[in-house]
Amino acid sequence: MFQFKQFSVQQDKTAMKVGTDGVLLGAWAPIDHNPYSVLDIGAGTGVIALMLAQRTHAEQIDALEIDEEAYEQAVENFESSPWTDRLFCFHAGLDEFIDEPEDEYDLIVSNPPFYSEDYKTENQQRDLARFQDSMPFEELIEAADLLLSENGIFAVILPFKEEENFITLAKESELYPIKITRVKGTSKSEIKRSLLAFSRNQVRKIEIDELTIEIYRHVYTPEYIELTKDFYLKM
Repeated sequence: MFQFKQFSVQQDKTAMKVGTDGVLLGAWAPIDHNPYSVLDIGAGTGVIALMLAQRTHAEQIDALEIDEEAYEQAVENFESSPWTDRLFCFHAGLDEFIDEPEDEYDLIVSNPPFYSEDYKTENQQRDLARFQDSMPFEELIEAADLLLSENGIFAVILPFKEEENFITLAKESELYPIKITRVKGTSKSEIKRSLLAFSRNQVRKIEIDELTIEIYRHVYTPEYIELTKDFYLKM
């Protein structure tokens, strides 16, 4: 079990455990527009949806998970949280979910599978969670375009090397970057991740910054502490 300040996450059934990427997105996703409805695509343990339940007053927080065991675990985590009445998980693939869309969402978040390389492990469940062919970027963007409300925000975390390609694909669906944060492990390491937020409305100036996680092993930067202090017990 992973214990946060206001909730806990059981993760014994899921291949993908609570990780830095999910926590980064859950803490970083823009909420200044006071979203009423939130959708987490590819929920895993449900940690991002739980973080957004803590951060926002959103009345409707839906999560979508294709893997049966991860879905069951997310439901379990939602039910044991303080926000059980606002959280709901669908057991479905993205293509199935968008087949008959019923709702629009003011905030859509996703920590999508991103290993597009041609290798797989022996663990099918882990591969499903990690490999891009289970949810191609094109399909994710198409879903965001279909489900995003007029003034909504779509936020993702990706490998930095995928940033340019993802922004290009999003523009084809008239989704435009409004905020980009590039993440490094330490000041001397290369940029590893990109946090990207998109809107239907083009902005004159995209907000771009960098975030470094550690000064050195297990000693965190003030910026990372500020971002995650409401969640991690030891921050």
